[in-house]
Amino acid sequence: MQDVMYNNMKQRFTVIGISDSQSPQFDAETMSVIASGTLFSGGRRHRELVAHLLPAGARWIEITVPLDDVFRQYEAYDHIIVFASGDPLFFGFGATLQRRLPDAEIVVCPVRNSLQHLAHRAVLPYGDMRTVSLTGREWRHLDRALLEGASKIGILTDREHTPAAIASRLLEYGYDGYEIIVGERLGNELSETVRRLSLSEAAGMQFEMPNCVILSGTPRPVRFGLPESEFQLLAGRAGMITKMPVRLTALAAAELERADTFWDIGFCTGSVSIEARLQFPRLQVVAFEIRPEGEQLMHENARRFGALGIEVVIGDFLSVPLDKYPAPDAVFLGGYGGRLEEVVHRISRQLRPGGRLVFNSVSDTSESGFLTAARHSGLTLAGRHRIVVDDHNPITVIKVIKPI
Repeated sequence: MQDVMYNNMKQRFTVIGISDSQSPQFDAETMSVIASGTLFSGGRRHRELVAHLLPAGARWIEITVPLDDVFRQYEAYDHIIVFASGDPLFFGFGATLQRRLPDAEIVVCPVRNSLQHLAHRAVLPYGDMRTVSLTGREWRHLDRALLEGASKIGILTDREHTPAAIASRLLEYGYDGYEIIVGERLGNELSETVRRLSLSEAAGMQFEMPNCVILSGTPRPVRFGLPESEFQLLAGRAGMITKMPVRLTALAAAELERADTFWDIGFCTGSVSIEARLQFPRLQVVAFEIRPEGEQLMHENARRFGALGIEVVIGDFLSVPLDKYPAPDAVFLGGYGGRLEEVVHRISRQLRPGGRLVFNSVSDTSESGFLTAARHSGLTLAGRHRIVVDDHNPITVIKVIKPI
């Protein structure tokens, strides 16, 4: 975006942090900036808190979504004074300004952010705290912190990701070693509340907005190499699971340490997706299965092992729309419904350049068929590993790559 210029000056923003105090206090320098201002901006609550400090004739642009409308209004002014909650550079509007107007001149006058405020109120040292924002964001940001074993997690909430919803999610997936500290309307002299609760207590409660949360306690251990005996299996298909040594070999071939997105096609019990999710918490895992009963099976097994955040897609892989899912860096093909050539071709079109497709062959016929399909789709053989587990038939783990 180009600079907005007025008399050869860059557009300027002064971003003033504000708490929920009913009597906000600012230093003399900040008060001088406010007194000399003409155009102010912030949320409705911010205006209610500072209205008595604004000079006569001051104009106000309310910050609401969509933000495009707000920034269009900003274009007519060379200096805008913005009030923002807490530290504007901590998941706040200051960071939004930098992203939207990278050439603007920005001065920040922060106060403590809400998680700092909550830690102080709880007398909780927070130098080792992992911070996560769920405000207008997905659960995966919290899921990753849990999977990576953070023992102290500060969370910014919204009306969907409430303290009760957070507590319920942790209990559902077995992350029950945490207590939850909830701060409501922090900084408000009349209604501020700070509570230490068990997850079970918090899951059944309602909380005032705005609020934030700190989780503190013992993470759930993440296991490596999940035994197939602990999975719930498909009814009448007890053998339909990728054995642990084969599973780990296939995931190693997929090189998930350098992947952002992994697709598991024909997931059945979900063992490959679950192992990938646990070992690579930053990875986005999308799992496809044609059998409707696979959805409940995946959810049950994911809960057993604490594998939060796997996206499940039920339906024929050749028919389901794929444009809503991020293109994969790696794919494991566990089932193809007798249409190997078509499935491999569709995978090859979605796979990112340099991406890996891994297939476990149970016979010479399936190996030959897969290699032929891969070649026809422009994929290049990158390795084979032949494995025998106990008394089972040999498995050949095959990796092909999409050329860059």
